Amino acid sequence: MTNPLLQLHPGPHQEVSLTGIYLQQQLHTLGSSQKPFVYANFLSSLDGRIALTNPISGQSVTPKTLTTPSDFRLFLELHAQADCLITHGGYMRALSEKRLGNILSLNDHTEHADLIHWRQQNNLSKQPALVIVSASLDFPIPKELESRKESIFIATGKNAPPERINAWQKKGFQVLIAGANKLVQGRPLTDQLSQRGYKSIYLIAGPMILHTMLEDRQLSRLYHTQSQQLLGGNDFHTLMSGKALSPPLNLKLSTLYYEPASNQASGQLFFQYDV
Repeated sequence: MTNPLLQLHPGPHQEVSLTGIYLQQQLHTLGSSQKPFVYANFLSSLDGRIALTNPISGQSVTPKTLTTPSDFRLFLELHAQADCLITHGGYMRALSEKRLGNILSLNDHTEHADLIHWRQQNNLSKQPALVIVSASLDFPIPKELESRKESIFIATGKNAPPERINAWQKKGFQVLIAGANKLVQGRPLTDQLSQRGYKSIYLIAGPMILHTMLEDRQLSRLYHTQSQQLLGGNDFHTLMSGKALSPPLNLKLSTLYYEPASNQASGQLFFQYDV
């Protein structure tokens, strides 16, 4: 059960239900096969941390204090409107090692099962297609995803290891060459997906892919949940990494909702920016 949100922008200020506030945007209708609608979603602390790095293991994780049922519900509402998800090889390794949970599939055995029904009502497949971005191509496919092989793409650059490209193809996976060197680039990747008919693309791939998409001006909308807590720490990740954007990219605030603090969690702001 989630608490009502306070809508701060646009006016007038009013209480609204959290459930459905992103579904009602009908993101799956905003793109076309010529110009897909590409959107990303991030969760951060007030001081900008999306993940902290463990000094012993070197692994980066999102602190559990940042995660809330409200943010997860909105994450899934964005997930439900996509016909294609973009993730990365590092996440696949973490998923296989059970260090992270599976956020790549909608589950019909949870309180969010309504989202699968919503997809059916809106003529979307039960699960979105999946793109795994990787320069090294060194990652496993977890067992729970093997049944979706036909809708899984592996995206890499032109100079990726050819023996690994061949290995993935022999396993029956489609490999997309979407970059002039080893790394994937935003426009070639979007072009590859649009050629395959994908219209609504959800980035859940971290700060490097966000930079890649913004650098090529391929992102349509950015969602950002900001938890009203300070984490600190010397080794951390923020929303975006990579060289400075030139010129800087100015975003337009489209909506802003506030969830007040409770005994269990700090308050949160839910921002939506058009790019």
